[in-house]
Amino acid sequence: MATVELRFSASPEHVRTARLVAAAVARRAGVDESVLDELRLAVGEACSRAVGLHALHGLTSPVRVALTEGEKSFSIEVGDDAPSAVPAPRDQTAAEAAEDTDELGLAVISGLVDDVEVISDGHGGKIRMSWPTATAVLP
Repeated sequence: MATVELRFSASPEHVRTARLVAAAVARRAGVDESVLDELRLAVGEACSRAVGLHALHGLTSPVRVALTEGEKSFSIEVGDDAPSAVPAPRDQTAAEAAEDTDELGLAVISGLVDDVEVISDGHGGKIRMSWPTATAVLP
């Protein structure tokens, strides 16, 4: 399995670069052209979510993206270092707004990607997404 790893400062301006790199690597891995727009959108949502979580928690560590080409699938994992969400008191509207935005982002990703997994613990979170690749055509 070939893997491309990308790390970027948790700044919104780097999300576009992550989307472009993901689409280029996916195309090379054999992901069907018809799903590349959805792949770009899903990666953008996952990276934007990670950037937002880093900002919310005041983290300076980079957002991590791993692009992995398997035999029959292509997967993307976006990782952050934000601790798992703890319910905020009702008077903390900023935290509530961030939680609503997080839920909306995850709903968008779930609508774009059939195979998605969200993992979160006290050390950070990951969103794993995968798409099938075209099978090799024999001559």
